Amino acid sequence: MLRTPLTELLGIQHPVLQGGMAWVATWELALAVSEAGALGIYGAGNAPPDLVRDQVRQITQRTERPFGLNIPLFSPYVDEVLAICVQEGVPVVTTGAGNPAPYMDRLKAAGIKVLPVVASAALAKRLERAGADGVIAEGSESGGHIGEVGTLALVPAVADAVDIPVVAAGGIADGRGLAAALALGAAGVQMGTRFICTEECIAHPNYKQAIVRASERSTMVTGVTLGHPVRCIRNQMARAFDELEKRGASEEEVLSFGTGRLRQAAMEGDVTAGSLMAGQASGLVHDVVSARELVERTIRQAEEAMERLQHCCGGEVS
Repeated sequence: MLRTPLTELLGIQHPVLQGGMAWVATWELALAVSEAGALGIYGAGNAPPDLVRDQVRQITQRTERPFGLNIPLFSPYVDEVLAICVQEGVPVVTTGAGNPAPYMDRLKAAGIKVLPVVASAALAKRLERAGADGVIAEGSESGGHIGEVGTLALVPAVADAVDIPVVAAGGIADGRGLAAALALGAAGVQMGTRFICTEECIAHPNYKQAIVRASERSTMVTGVTLGHPVRCIRNQMARAFDELEKRGASEEEVLSFGTGRLRQAAMEGDVTAGSLMAGQASGLVHDVVSARELVERTIRQAEEAMERLQHCCGGEVS
């Protein structure tokens, strides 16, 4: 069993977080991951407060294990959702797409662990000073909204900058990635794309198979001209979005074109006109398994990878 400062902080068995992806990280997936000993995370996205409360209660009624809730700070319901976290006793909150410092005191006063997603060491340091319990250093290999720095460079920079646990994210889909992240100074990993391809994830089978069929070169980044780059699997929709940007379409036109496309792919299974948000780790995803099998396989692979390193080149590393 891999014990790290992250497992101690969150009270989990395995140093693995499941990404809080909008639409697909519902209570079913979060529950299964937490029951497997990792940290399942419900992705609130832009969901209205009543739905968020129901999703949280679906989890709390079925498990006493820790779980988390992710909220992007561009949600129109930020204040209401964070109030629900306090009222319902959500153990862990992860945030993205913004600075959670204004909300930190309220969450910490309720005993909630806060782990913001960061794309730079500078932001990680600011959020540590603001009271963050840990940070998720997410590299540009990840799916969905991304930063500019790759995971291999970002994680050690963040680990050097802060004294709180660092979670590595972006481009990680198996135990080799976990072992590498630990070597870089992280205390665990977050995987998003890999958890889409689990039996408990409610994503449409077409979406899952698009990831399984993808290679490490199958994704592209759109939205750069808007200042909100998004990584997704290359398809008709992504190419059309890219063309709109290249010909200088207005921000209103581009945003209108992209609205609702993730739901179209994830819920309706339209892999042509929908947005297949996924990371470069898609090339490492080859099957759809249960969340428990994925967590246990990841830990086993990480332990095997670390053992190999100790016997590198036919002799133990001195």
